[in-house]
Amino acid sequence: MGQNEIDIFRARQDTLGCKSVLHFNNAGAALMPNQVLDATIGHLKLEAEIGGYEAAKLSHDAVEHVYDAASSLIGCQRDEIALIENATRAWDMAFYGIPFKSGDRILTSVAEYGSNYIAFLQIARRTGAVIDVIPNDEYGQVSITALKNLLDERVKLIAITHIPTNSGLINPAVEIGEVAKQAKILYLLDACQSVGQMPVNVQTIGCDLLSATGRKYLRGPRGTGFLYVRQNVIEQLEPPFLDSHAAEWVTKDQFKIRTDARRFENWETNCAGKVGLGVAVDYALSWGLENIWAQISSLAETLRTHLSHISHVKLQDLGLHKCGIVAFTVDGQNPQEVYDQLAKQKINVSVSRASSTRLDMEARGLASIIRASVHYYNTEDEVELFCEAITRIASGVRSKKGL
Repeated sequence: MGQNEIDIFRARQDTLGCKSVLHFNNAGAALMPNQVLDATIGHLKLEAEIGGYEAAKLSHDAVEHVYDAASSLIGCQRDEIALIENATRAWDMAFYGIPFKSGDRILTSVAEYGSNYIAFLQIARRTGAVIDVIPNDEYGQVSITALKNLLDERVKLIAITHIPTNSGLINPAVEIGEVAKQAKILYLLDACQSVGQMPVNVQTIGCDLLSATGRKYLRGPRGTGFLYVRQNVIEQLEPPFLDSHAAEWVTKDQFKIRTDARRFENWETNCAGKVGLGVAVDYALSWGLENIWAQISSLAETLRTHLSHISHVKLQDLGLHKCGIVAFTVDGQNPQEVYDQLAKQKINVSVSRASSTRLDMEARGLASIIRASVHYYNTEDEVELFCEAITRIASGVRSKKGL
């Protein structure tokens, strides 16, 4: 094994779930490594033994470490990190903190995530802001030329999903950042599917705000996530709600909001989850994000190649460069039916529906797709087993059609 390769055997030894399931649902929630499981359960046991407040005090350093780990992961300062219960709420805290007014324009992508777009619609209804969708280029990703053509003095925000939930597409985040920086426009990146899967550096990308989750490619516990807010924009944004952690009650009729990114947090929190998240980030960093990305992208390409050779299977991925998410459909089979048949064989995938990425899915005439998403602990043997299962399912289509 080369120095920069992933030790698959050790990775699988560290992953309890590899013994019981074929897990191609890492874009939903990856299997936690044993180290994360032990750390999370260990804190919960401590809470049960000595009390929640007392356990939090003993785990103070472990929780504080998450800020350092997350900042190392994405290339920022620890004061630019807020720990929040999930990526959607992290994204919301940033987005709803932006002071929109009537006529302000929000530029977003065709493949924008449903929760984000609902927030756009609510703010548009509430403030009179306008949503403009950036057309795709010939590869199905955000067109940089179209983005530049949409710019004017009314553009308040560029908000992009780095990797959509429904395909292997990777949007050109760095090129978008260059446009945003030159135009001096706030740039919010939903990195829910990219952080932990590939190297993500906020300085290279140039985003002002970034949201991420723990449960997906970082392999952390559910109910964990974080928000990055660039230092020079923190005080431009007032969180949509405050408590005595985010702000200080200084006199009877005055309060003072924190000056770091923790103004977007709240006091009551899942300490066990945070401890587990810190271990998950450390674990990812110990493998190296470049190594993780090389393994994931190679395995995903192998999966795409195999699936492309199965009759009645159609790949549904877009993008010039693709990630560990592999989207496909089987002729004559509802994706939910395929999901159910795979689940009976202890094979985990997801079904992505139009409501999650409505603009993109409706434009392509898709109601739903099957989403298989690989990680570095998956193997080529698992790819072969998976494709054998899909072949059997697709063969059922042929017999139904009398072919």
